[in-house]
Amino acid sequence: MVREWDPRNASSAEIASLLETLNAILATDLPQDPPWRETCLREYLAEVMPGERRISWVAQAEPAADGTPGPILGHVHVLLLGSIGVLEVLVHPSVRRRGIGRDLVLRAARRVYQEGFESIGVEVVGGTPAIAFYESLGFAREYVETRSVLDLNEVDWAELAQMSTGLGTGYHVQFHPGGPPDELIEAYARAKAEIRDVEDGELRPSSYDPQRLRDSLDCLHRRGMKPYIVLALHEQTGEVAGLTEVVVPAQHPTRADQYDTIVVQDHQGYGIDRAIKARMLLELRSAEPQLEEVQTWNAQANEAMLKVNAELGYRPDREWCEYSVDVAELVHRLDPTR
Repeated sequence: MVREWDPRNASSAEIASLLETLNAILATDLPQDPPWRETCLREYLAEVMPGERRISWVAQAEPAADGTPGPILGHVHVLLLGSIGVLEVLVHPSVRRRGIGRDLVLRAARRVYQEGFESIGVEVVGGTPAIAFYESLGFAREYVETRSVLDLNEVDWAELAQMSTGLGTGYHVQFHPGGPPDELIEAYARAKAEIRDVEDGELRPSSYDPQRLRDSLDCLHRRGMKPYIVLALHEQTGEVAGLTEVVVPAQHPTRADQYDTIVVQDHQGYGIDRAIKARMLLELRSAEPQLEEVQTWNAQANEAMLKVNAELGYRPDREWCEYSVDVAELVHRLDPTR
């Protein structure tokens, strides 16, 4: 049975059942990834940025003989984001290859088409069955990143402390748990605008406008995801010369997610990128003592950042791919009678 589903009013049993399916998928496809926890999972699924909408469906097993609802075996949500619908599909490994995934994609694609969007995008993890699944539906690969993982148990902390001080004169570094202070929001947004014209995936857009940046930070907190920021400030002008962002999700607090790392063009070549990322790791060591790993994603062409990450101890893990498809073509492929 497939039905539209809203995590905001779902029962605790449904949230727990969805979590079980998610962790079964991780254990099968990404066994090195930490299992997720139920902490703030409802909020993670429900909260969105202003102007965005998320619509979800679940595939649920038939009720038991005593009327107890069956477990959730599949889930799809589509985030209506700008000009694209961003898809995420989960199917329990025990019921794969039974058409559940196709049915869930069709439900979402029909809604995206009805909403007037022209394309659907999806992030697909390399080396998993999802690659063949989406390609069989006509999705085309648009962009590839490399995910790298840093094991904090293998870090040479003395060497890292040295790296954190290896930036040129005329700069000082600040650490801001929770997000940058409001008096720096505009300068922070200007620094983030540096990557606006750089080739980048469109499914995880950055925020360049000060108000949207505030909204983004607020949304992260509401979803149970705590941001940490390290800034390099240019002493002469007070401008943000570089920044790096790490988020620790309540849903998997032993592995943090690296977000943007940016060095403004006029300030490149002074060792800022390596210094601020090293400082971040040092701060996280005391701020989040349960943390064991940090994962980051980089474009394969971004050789400079890949080099910095390697110096810090990150090890390449697997490809992370963005796929897209024309919505009308997808609906027709899945439902030729339409």
